[in-house]
Amino acid sequence: MFALRSARTLTPTGERPALVVIENGKIREVLPPDAALDCPVTDLGALALLPGLIDPHVHLNEPGRTHWEGFDTGTRAALAGGLTMLVDMPLNSSPVTTSVANFREKLAAAGCGYLHTNVGFWGGVVPGNLADIEPLIAAGVLGFKAFLTHSGIDDFPNATEADLRAVMPVLARHGLPLLVHCELSEDNAAHWARADVRSYQRYLASRPKRWEDDAIALMIRLCRETGCRTHIVHLSSADSLPQIAAAKAEGLPLTVETGQHYLFFSAEEIPDGATQYKCAPPIREAANRERLWEGLRTGLIDFVATDHSPAPPDLKQLTSGDFRTAWGGIASLQLALPVLWTAAQARGFGLPDVVRWLSENPSKLAGLAHRKGQIERGYDADLVVFDPEVVFTVDAAALFHRHPVSPYHGRELRGVVERTWLGGVAAWQRTNFINLNQGKPLLR
Repeated sequence: MFALRSARTLTPTGERPALVVIENGKIREVLPPDAALDCPVTDLGALALLPGLIDPHVHLNEPGRTHWEGFDTGTRAALAGGLTMLVDMPLNSSPVTTSVANFREKLAAAGCGYLHTNVGFWGGVVPGNLADIEPLIAAGVLGFKAFLTHSGIDDFPNATEADLRAVMPVLARHGLPLLVHCELSEDNAAHWARADVRSYQRYLASRPKRWEDDAIALMIRLCRETGCRTHIVHLSSADSLPQIAAAKAEGLPLTVETGQHYLFFSAEEIPDGATQYKCAPPIREAANRERLWEGLRTGLIDFVATDHSPAPPDLKQLTSGDFRTAWGGIASLQLALPVLWTAAQARGFGLPDVVRWLSENPSKLAGLAHRKGQIERGYDADLVVFDPEVVFTVDAAALFHRHPVSPYHGRELRGVVERTWLGGVAAWQRTNFINLNQGKPLLR
């Protein structure tokens, strides 16, 4: 048994001085800071003590595309950024997680390497795999992901409305969420005819807000009809906030996330040819960004997730700057907390808001709200020491994810993760990466 004392402990009732007692991997008590204890106490002073961060939207790409990322590098970057729990998407690994046999391959790959954080898994919904849904549930997936447009990977085709109508009642019976990439796309080959493929504004116009808004309207209708927990991933179009508000007011089981990059960057600042910024849906205008912040403030947007989706530099078309053919994905796991904190504190938000968006609410989507995401008695002792005042400049080459590509390179950010505990065991210090597992992965 040991304890951590912080003048800035982020508890469910807010930020306050506290003494957090840890025993057998769990939080035994949260006591006043001057409580007498017969065990070692580490005094963190004014450094903030946060619950471990949870990211339910990451692409670790293993097996099959480990040269894109992988469990070792991805979870190492996560832990260094204070993320103690990830949920891996059913793509872009090969095979994709759309059957029990494929899921077993993913588990085997995870078991062969290092996992530096806890990891759970989403299953996938694709045309023709209705019979695989309940076996995947029995095998332990936490929910399912579907695309309404081409995923970028041919072996994970987009689901149709008919596919979702068949699957969503099954998920509703089991109380599991369906996560949906919401874009109802149209053939836009003509959009690029004789166009400058290096133009970011041209890329932005190629994926209009209407695609998102129409797709979200469809998912709200299906949510209403089936009662299935429905989660909108990486919202970028603020124009959908009114229909999301109406759906939530109606009491529908609808939740929404956005991404750090949509809250930090704006389309106006992205240079032509800078394909490290390419993602789908795209980063939109500054006015749209501020409306997303308002959606977070009011609770219409439930939380923030990275959609960590790295690829080798050649697939990002960094040399040609071709937005039409570049892989769409942003690598940002290690920076999830400082990016959000930098932008949030500049708008008057506090650490309790950040904890709600990066710990408490993500735990609910993954079905972990009873054990993770809060500094509370009985919860897992996944804890992060954070210095919210330190300012640093991002060097992509110093990040732990596999490829040194990041749109945050050269940006000045505020806040540094100093230490991390995983299940009550010291896992990270800023000056010394501690390898916990010695080849034995931590699987949820």
